[in-house]
Amino acid sequence: MSTQLCPRDGKKPVREDGQVSQQKVAAGISDREAEVLTLVGEHCSNAEIGAQLFISVRTVETHVSSLLRKVGVPDRRALAARAVKLARAERTSETMVALPSPLTSFVGRAQERIALREAVSTHRHVTALGPGGVGKTRLALAVAADLAGDFADGVWFVDLVPVTDPAMVGSAVASALGLGEQQGRSLDDSVLTALADRQVLLVLDNCEHLLDGAVPFIERLLARCTRVTVLATSRARLMVPFEQVYPVPPLSLDGDAAAADAIALFLERAAALGWPVDPGQLDRVDEVCQRLDGLALAIELAAARLPTLGLDGLTASLADPLRLLVGGRRADERHQSVRAMLDWSQALLTTSDRCLLRRISVLVSPFTAADAAEVAGYPPLEPNAVADGLARLAEQSLLTAVASSGGTRYRALQTIRQYETEQLIAHSELREMLARHLRWCSTAAAALAEESLPASGDWRKRFEAAVDDIRAALAWAAEQSDHRADAHDLALALAQLTFTRNLVGESQQRYEQAASLTDDPVVAASALRNAAVVAGCRMRGEDMYRLYRAAADTARSAGDTARAARDLATAAITVYRMADTFSQSPPSGEAAALLSQARELAGDDPAAEAAVALAECGVLVDAVDSNHGVPEAIALAERAVDLADRTGDPLAHSAALDALAAAQCWAGDPFATAATTHRRVELLAAVPMTPASALERVNALSEASETCIGAGDLAGARRWGEQLRDLPLLAERGDFATSRLLVADALAGNVDNVLAGSRRFIDAWELSGRLHAPNLATAAAAVALVHGLRGDDAARAEWLAIVDELGVTPEQKAAYSAVFDAIVLLHHGQADRALAALSAEPDEMDEQVIWVWRHWYFALRAEAAALAGHPDARGYLATARTVVAGNPIAGAIVDRATALLDNDPARLLTTAAAFETACCPYQQARTLTLNGGDSAAADNAARTDQA
Repeated sequence: MSTQLCPRDGKKPVREDGQVSQQKVAAGISDREAEVLTLVGEHCSNAEIGAQLFISVRTVETHVSSLLRKVGVPDRRALAARAVKLARAERTSETMVALPSPLTSFVGRAQERIALREAVSTHRHVTALGPGGVGKTRLALAVAADLAGDFADGVWFVDLVPVTDPAMVGSAVASALGLGEQQGRSLDDSVLTALADRQVLLVLDNCEHLLDGAVPFIERLLARCTRVTVLATSRARLMVPFEQVYPVPPLSLDGDAAAADAIALFLERAAALGWPVDPGQLDRVDEVCQRLDGLALAIELAAARLPTLGLDGLTASLADPLRLLVGGRRADERHQSVRAMLDWSQALLTTSDRCLLRRISVLVSPFTAADAAEVAGYPPLEPNAVADGLARLAEQSLLTAVASSGGTRYRALQTIRQYETEQLIAHSELREMLARHLRWCSTAAAALAEESLPASGDWRKRFEAAVDDIRAALAWAAEQSDHRADAHDLALALAQLTFTRNLVGESQQRYEQAASLTDDPVVAASALRNAAVVAGCRMRGEDMYRLYRAAADTARSAGDTARAARDLATAAITVYRMADTFSQSPPSGEAAALLSQARELAGDDPAAEAAVALAECGVLVDAVDSNHGVPEAIALAERAVDLADRTGDPLAHSAALDALAAAQCWAGDPFATAATTHRRVELLAAVPMTPASALERVNALSEASETCIGAGDLAGARRWGEQLRDLPLLAERGDFATSRLLVADALAGNVDNVLAGSRRFIDAWELSGRLHAPNLATAAAAVALVHGLRGDDAARAEWLAIVDELGVTPEQKAAYSAVFDAIVLLHHGQADRALAALSAEPDEMDEQVIWVWRHWYFALRAEAAALAGHPDARGYLATARTVVAGNPIAGAIVDRATALLDNDPARLLTTAAAFETACCPYQQARTLTLNGGDSAAADNAARTDQA
């Protein structure tokens, strides 16, 4: 679908002699590090780099840390800037190496090249306009290569030929840029966000069949991305603001025959075939080119015939007006020659090769000989003869052969495909061929879905090779009344495949499409439920709510009242479980009304009863007085867990456990909350990966890591945080994926991990458009904590500003901000200020705000009181000891403060061992400092080499 002009595709930066940049060699940078450095310079996140190079995120982080040292810069931003400087020095040679590899040279067009280059340099959107076969694409590629050094963030080529759905233009551009979908953001928005501050030339090739999608996409792109330039090729104007049209003329024919571009092209192609033309015959070549009106495609095809016909045969064939004007409509005079040239090329093929060429025109993307044999290899063609036929067609310039890692792939130019589609119609074969193409796509989709390692790089390559054909086949089948069942099945398969590929926006769309393609309400309701869950994975609460309600209506129309009850109850609980993902909550009382309907429909169905019980955990608890609701909340949740457990459905069980953990959190019991979330994680570990299980797993791992922090289990918090980070669903969400790890590592004192993780966090957040995301603010505050311990006040201020930009309110951050500030102040010996930061009473704070931090808050406040010499220090210690009982880290902090107050060195050293056991090296080192040892111990635990 896409070819990239600048080296963001995993190729190492090279010079024309194939050597790695001497500056990089001198720095001791390996080939793999050079690849990583190039992608850092392109502002890829670690997740994107890992995906493109097929290495783990952790390996990328290691390479980035190594590069910081070797290049001698303090942080990732400086490293990216240095990478850009190196890239600019190599820009021309790198770009030429990374251009789509043409099988033939670019000939002539010196004036057109200059004119188009000047147009692109002075206008934000230029459309290279002309008929099929005039040479728009080759000219655009040549100009893009010329201008590569002028665009600091690269030149990108997007081939729109395989794209059949106008709505997928943004997806094609995202694929070219190496972008994945961000949760809560469409692929189009991801592209606009990624390019918002980039200086980029985007080449969109063959827009004419996608005007309904390309026009609005380009208009939004130019409006939001002020440094982006678009060079489009099209047979029709795009009619968008800023468009500057450059009509691409035919190759020049006037003047000295030896200097005409059209003749030069013919001579070059003929010589490449081993048939050089005698200079004395230039006039006859000129006659051929004149007859073909200087159209590049027609001249290429004519030159390909020279070995078989010679100039006499070419001249005779083109002199026959009946042969010349065979074809369909003549809307464009120049287009007549292209059609005539293709008519003529057809006439010179064998019957079997003509049959093969028209049959393979249904294939959208580059294809292998085996693919062609499956689609086109039926009588009168033999499957084993297809490969030889493809080779002959390629030799005659009717197909392009391209080498790939999976073997040779063939492709017909769009002009030829359109012509051959007409031939299918003329031979009454179009419907049969599209049906065969549909069956082939269905088989390919099923094979991809059945593979055991769908996340592998090889699987992704085969998915990308097949997906445009699958989309095209689905679009056709969906419009055919006798293929609706096939379309439904293919839509479901594509929904599954795109979810696996992390194209979750398209996955939701395909599930909804599948629901619309069946007359069976039971089947439709199932597809709508899957769409709802995928919407949840996208953090689209409104969509999830809407789709569960639609599933309920559909199930009810089929008479499946029990299933409708489950859907209504699930919609109701979505309002509470996914509250943070609604841009606007449903009207007050709506969830309660849905619950009431669900009760009426549930009957004695166990699964429906369990779903209703879960919904009651949100709706009923929300309605009770908060001062008296804790016992009732726990009782309702325990009932929901019991009913869900009886159904044998692990996902229903997990959702009920989530409700129980929420009630235990409300009760202020971090240990019970942690135990319940751990049960969820263990329950889900053996559940196969589906959209529904992925959504539960993200939620469970996130909460498990958070509850471990509240209970003082930093090793557990890190373990669950690592599993969260490595979930495929979060591959494009480095900010959320690293958020729990950043907090655990900051509290433990794993500074190198925090610094590396913070780079991935900031990259992903900036790629998302710096969205408001209050749930990420704790992670940003944790990074600020580490910079505060290191004494880097400027960096700490930057990260505290990010905390505010994430949209968190003062009330939401009150607890963890006080805890983190106190840790920094105590580290720098400012106990009085630390005590002041912890002056608010935890019991007066919202339980949802304080619950994770309650033990840390009480313990640090007691230590600050002891170190500050507060007259009621022992009272603070007594209160804290009661609150934090069972928490290994908070308990050790209280014991340490008591030992300091009692001047008990032996007991103080005992607490150092307790911190070591609790996997908290920072507090262990701080204890040694407080014991009168070298103060460098704690500082070393909080600092890392800047390089």
